[in-house]
Amino acid sequence: MNGGQDLGGMQGFGPVIEEQNEPHFHADWEARVLGLVLATGPLGLWNIDIGRHARETIPPQDYLSFSYYQIWLAGLEKLIARNHLLDEGVTAKTKGLTKLTLKNVATTLARGGPANREAQSAARFKVGDQITTRNFNPTTHTRLPRYLRGHTGEIVIVHGAHVFPDDAAHKELHDRGENPQWLYTVRFKATDIWGPDKNPNDHVHADLWEPYFVQ
Repeated sequence: MNGGQDLGGMQGFGPVIEEQNEPHFHADWEARVLGLVLATGPLGLWNIDIGRHARETIPPQDYLSFSYYQIWLAGLEKLIARNHLLDEGVTAKTKGLTKLTLKNVATTLARGGPANREAQSAARFKVGDQITTRNFNPTTHTRLPRYLRGHTGEIVIVHGAHVFPDDAAHKELHDRGENPQWLYTVRFKATDIWGPDKNPNDHVHADLWEPYFVQ
């Protein structure tokens, strides 16, 4: 969706200032928020794409003023409320959920959450093909940023089939499940995206799913 999170190519936000020797966390509560997000994930009530969509639906005026972990916390609060995890008398045990215990943290984090899946059909495109992205403005989740919509690029890597986030984020709307789709790295010329005054040697590479292409 076109929310406060989709800032690629936009101007007026000032320079990105690199912080020397930046710590992992700027306050103790930030570490606690990360811990809460990691601990609630194994409950199985949402996936990474549902989590992303919860964050991107934060009102833009809040999203743009919140810090990184404030955004994470606001998204988590939405998911907890939506799943009634703080309702009176509700516990992980009463809901039949799996808890992440301390002894399983390292193993769970090391395992990660791979998104590659078995392909359901042959890839439509190969390295070297020219593709044009769809120009659309969905109210649901998508990983196709606004600044790349309606532009033509070249396939440079074929990654295989991966979970399609646009569907995985919305299991409450339909029953498409993970709906694996082919994933590609596409190279776009900066001059095609932002105009002829840009450096002709500059390019943007984006990992994009096959349903984002119109040809």
